Amino acid sequence: MIDKNQSVVVVGAGLMGTGIAHAFAGSGFPTRLVDSNGQALEKALQNIHAILDGGVKLGKLAPDLAEAAKARLTIHTSLADGAPGASLLVETVSENLAVKKAVLAEAVPLLLEDALVATNTSALSVTEIAASVQRPERVIGMHFFNPVHKMKLVELVLGIATDAATVARTRAWVDAIGKTSILVNESPGLTTSRMSAMLGNEAMWMLQEGTASAEDIDTALRMGFNHPMGPLELGDLTGWDTRLSVLRYLHATLGEKFRPCPLIIKMVAAGRHGRKTGHGVYQYDAAGQRVAGSGLKASNL
Repeated sequence: MIDKNQSVVVVGAGLMGTGIAHAFAGSGFPTRLVDSNGQALEKALQNIHAILDGGVKLGKLAPDLAEAAKARLTIHTSLADGAPGASLLVETVSENLAVKKAVLAEAVPLLLEDALVATNTSALSVTEIAASVQRPERVIGMHFFNPVHKMKLVELVLGIATDAATVARTRAWVDAIGKTSILVNESPGLTTSRMSAMLGNEAMWMLQEGTASAEDIDTALRMGFNHPMGPLELGDLTGWDTRLSVLRYLHATLGEKFRPCPLIIKMVAAGRHGRKTGHGVYQYDAAGQRVAGSGLKASNL
């Protein structure tokens, strides 16, 4: 059992950081969300409040519990304010090894001495990330899935130094927020990111080649394989810039089968990153809702 007085610091207020902060605050833990971008923090806070309020409206969450969760969550623009005394750090900044190592090097000395250090990386080496801190045995990959408040799986990724005590303690944290964990030995793309990257890349090849429309490719995966989202919808949600970064890493480490589809490269260069920019494979309105009939077609490419 995890003591609910233990605090959690989540670094990075993007989609994943927002969802992870919500998961811990909503499960009873004092949670601090840190990002140097104040606007990103305010947006994340609004989104977390919206998720909690939505739970109340649907009758899934009592109003007093929603308000308590909001009170447990604080936002900070510096690690110096957000990290001191935390028992768990979850890093979810951009998929850049140097950035992740710099964040941990600054944050870890501020945590409790026996704090766990987790990275939400979907493709990078936990071993390399852990090399930036003392006692790398307490560093582990804690890979959540988007949207975090709906997805139940967390991949726990073992670096070369990660010890058994760290695994056991991290599994207890995952249990405490009502999710299911699996253990994955460090490898490029882990399990799910590797499969998802290939699926999304192949969907984009089919779109580029005119095999089917974007809507029909997504419908095929939702209705034919019971996926909650189609691969193109998911790419828009995740961000094609992030997807391209992962594909390039997998291509470099695992070979030609992960060569990025040229359409992804073209879209990223054009700033069509997905829902966060209002335009990806589909277009989105100011509220983030998909515009009907807006999917890319071969005739547009």
